[in-house]
Amino acid sequence: MSLPDLLEITPLRALPRAEITVPGSKSLTNRALVLAALGVGQTTLQGALWSEDTQVMVEALRRLGWTVNVEADASEPANRRIHVQGLGGQVPPGGSHQHPLELFTGNAGTAARFLTALVCLGSGWYRLHGVPRMHERPQAELFTALRSLGYRLESPNDRLPVLIQGGGPRPGQCRVSIQESSQFASALLLCASAGGWQVSVEGANADEAPYVEMTRALCGIFPRAGGNFVIEPDASSGSYFYAVNALWEAHGPDWPVRVRHWPASGWQVDARFPELLPLRRPLSRATDLGDSIMTAIVLAPFARHPLAFVDLGRLRVQECERVQALRTELTKCGAVVREKGDSLEFVPGPLHGAEIETYQDHRMAMCFAVLGLKVPGIRLRQPACVKKSFPNFFQKLALPPPAGLGAVLRDARSGRVLPPEELTAE
Repeated sequence: MSLPDLLEITPLRALPRAEITVPGSKSLTNRALVLAALGVGQTTLQGALWSEDTQVMVEALRRLGWTVNVEADASEPANRRIHVQGLGGQVPPGGSHQHPLELFTGNAGTAARFLTALVCLGSGWYRLHGVPRMHERPQAELFTALRSLGYRLESPNDRLPVLIQGGGPRPGQCRVSIQESSQFASALLLCASAGGWQVSVEGANADEAPYVEMTRALCGIFPRAGGNFVIEPDASSGSYFYAVNALWEAHGPDWPVRVRHWPASGWQVDARFPELLPLRRPLSRATDLGDSIMTAIVLAPFARHPLAFVDLGRLRVQECERVQALRTELTKCGAVVREKGDSLEFVPGPLHGAEIETYQDHRMAMCFAVLGLKVPGIRLRQPACVKKSFPNFFQKLALPPPAGLGAVLRDARSGRVLPPEELTAE
């Protein structure tokens, strides 16, 4: 059954004791899929996320000609065991210029950027396209870097849709800026070994960019000759549950609500999130947190003193214009917030309920759902957008402890309480 188009979150009466299982990392799953495809023999990804963004990547690999088999994961309904038969660095051919092989990327930035670099290693023509928002998101830095290596990419505005002529491996050097997105560098690094590319990463904090470092670390240890690789849980998805503790001023190390198998590799910048609670100082999207800075932002009105969140520019070019979206929706709830350049500044104060526009952005929906566990009257429009990264997120809220939080969620139009089995986004 589909989620209603307007979902009301009822505040928790008290903070439960719970240990939540969250799905595998989206960032790691889509990176691992590319590396497995370029590897030799069969690689099995265990604990891989099965959501809209990873399904888009799997479907694209299948359309390209890879054999990818998917099995259920008994430990987490939103995970899968994914078996990829690698082709040893070869990329199956595309079509002709008039009839290219079509690849749909949805609104998945990782799929759009990683597949762009991947198909350059093939032959023939490929056309990548996505949803309208994906066609607005930046690609120029990646296209420029690939053209400097000798590949042909045709796009009138250096965005999707794009026609790409595969040229096979072309050893050479390229430079790429990560000012707008670190995914440009990650796309090149994932394919660098097969392509013979030497990639120089530029931009603010390029040497310490967390997602670039994740890619480099993964490339260094991935079993390229086949085997098993375990995807750790997604720290960004886990941040919502640690945030619930902060709403009740509960602190670690004995967190009442915790995430099972919290990531310990050091690859995911958002694994730092619990360490930053309670919020005490300005936080930067460039150096402190990744996507979970959005989770921190919705906690700001509950802080004991004014807070600022800085270096938020990249949030503007993601699934929606997230800086403006956060400011607009928190203001609806009564927050005192000022947008100043690429920063948001908050003065703590009481909040009230509101009907929240999610902008079809999974993280907007999940952030404000957390808010609704404390603030009465939070209603989310189009909540099914969580399928992008965490399709059973609302089910985790509603399941009784310790597997969930025991929250009551209602169809906001009919008032009907929705049981956990009806709370998976499709």
